[in-house]
Amino acid sequence: MSANPKITDWSGRIVWVVGASSGIGRALAETLSARGARVIASARRSEPLLSLKPACARCLTLDVGRAADLQAAIKTLEEEHLLPDVVFWVAGVYHPMACEALDLNDVRETFEINTLAGYVGLKHMLQAWAQTPGQPRHWSWVSSVAGYRGLPQAAAYGASKAALTYLAEVSHLELRSKAIAVSVVQPGFVQTRLTEKNDFTMPAIITPEAAASATLRGLARGQFEIHYPRRFTLWLKLLRLLPYGLYFRLMRSTLPKPSSHENS
Repeated sequence: MSANPKITDWSGRIVWVVGASSGIGRALAETLSARGARVIASARRSEPLLSLKPACARCLTLDVGRAADLQAAIKTLEEEHLLPDVVFWVAGVYHPMACEALDLNDVRETFEINTLAGYVGLKHMLQAWAQTPGQPRHWSWVSSVAGYRGLPQAAAYGASKAALTYLAEVSHLELRSKAIAVSVVQPGFVQTRLTEKNDFTMPAIITPEAAASATLRGLARGQFEIHYPRRFTLWLKLLRLLPYGLYFRLMRSTLPKPSSHENS
């Protein structure tokens, strides 16, 4: 059985892509526009949105870290009769950091953008959707496989995405009775400005366009969790099943060896 109603036809659907300036969000906005959806593209800067091809039905500049921006954006969509049928919540930041080098400002920003902003957006969109109860809607959270289990250099990012996935699970359970479907997207490594920060080999890395296609295939199957590329994510799912002792032993083997100076 499908976890959600299947979405196979995007023609005429109003879709809001939050975080559409680059990466997966941009690829989703362009792919959905090409498939006939009326796409509302949002990001902090307007310039990248104006270069989307095909052009979106509406570009809406906002900073998801500002609750007032989100409230104003949703009010604008209501006034323009553009309340979305589907929301893709793609906005996020990534600051690689180890526990011994925590930057608390970056930690705070990570949770504000990757997690808390999602709560704010969901709260105000649910209030708007409540004006037309029973109309089918869909909210798709873009999380990350980094939230599956503790990973080196992901002290803040992985934790923020684990929290987002938890919210996705709860919202799926609670909103189904209100005709609001919820899905969560768990990408592996995708070629974006965020992964450019990594200084290690990223296995099975894919393009944003491939990520967008995989996301829409998952929605067409009615999946709750959409994860890709499977040749990578299935291994991470297996790691989640391991007892802590074995998991920690495996993960320690991936850490850089201490230098002779550190051992002296």
